[in-house]
Amino acid sequence: MRNMIYIALTVCLISCTFVSLKVSAWGQNGHRIVGEIAQSHLTDTTKAALVPYLNGASLAQISTWPDEMRSAPGQFWQKESSRWHYINTLPNTPFKLDHSHTESKESVTNILEGIYFTSNTLSDSKTTVDEKQFSLRFLVHLVGDSHQPFHAGRSADRGGNSIKVNFFKESTNLHRLWDTTLIENQNLSFTEFAAFINTTDAQEIANYLNSKPETWLEESRDLSSALYKSTSEDISYEYIYENTPIVKKRLKQAGVRLAGILNAIFDPQSVPLKDALALK
Repeated sequence: MRNMIYIALTVCLISCTFVSLKVSAWGQNGHRIVGEIAQSHLTDTTKAALVPYLNGASLAQISTWPDEMRSAPGQFWQKESSRWHYINTLPNTPFKLDHSHTESKESVTNILEGIYFTSNTLSDSKTTVDEKQFSLRFLVHLVGDSHQPFHAGRSADRGGNSIKVNFFKESTNLHRLWDTTLIENQNLSFTEFAAFINTTDAQEIANYLNSKPETWLEESRDLSSALYKSTSEDISYEYIYENTPIVKKRLKQAGVRLAGILNAIFDPQSVPLKDALALK
């Protein structure tokens, strides 16, 4: 299965510049929406396989754990974990994966490598329950992060964190606008939001699963490039009307794809483009 994951996630080369992001993608509700959608797309075999690693929790419940742990003591949480959440690239430039950075959690330098590391840990029969629990929690979170446009944004403005905007005259920044404000503006619980946007359309699901993590990040990079150009300082009804559908689509894609990668890891009988990512 480890080899299958590597085949599924084969990537091209680039050089990346990294900066620390302090704001979490999608905020708590966004991550929970992704986890809730993913839970509904797991196969029965995958659900059973995940039981030892969830400790009675759901994917929605564990989805915010990596952000909650950022203040924990220790070298990893204080110095190394923040770089797991994002990747900075140049426009129209393929992503680079250095496989030597996926051998340990300390060596991971960006979100793509984090997805590789956690996927490989979960698929490796030699890793411990504790290691798998750590990786499952991070993978759920990172798949969500990878679909937030500004986690593949520019290093110069810290993925939109340094760009100030006003949401109905209330000061915020471009990153927070997308990870929290546009979601909270819907006035829905995460379960309501997930139920409203979830899909059972076979063709839509197949389209989302015909992908790999670098595809998700390229989509986010292209979206962030367009949003840098189209976002003005003052945000109101027109911006919400134009961009809320994008937010909903990205959350839905993240949920379906998270289930797809978990099914690919834990259920050998899961069908590519139906239940699982396309392993090619």
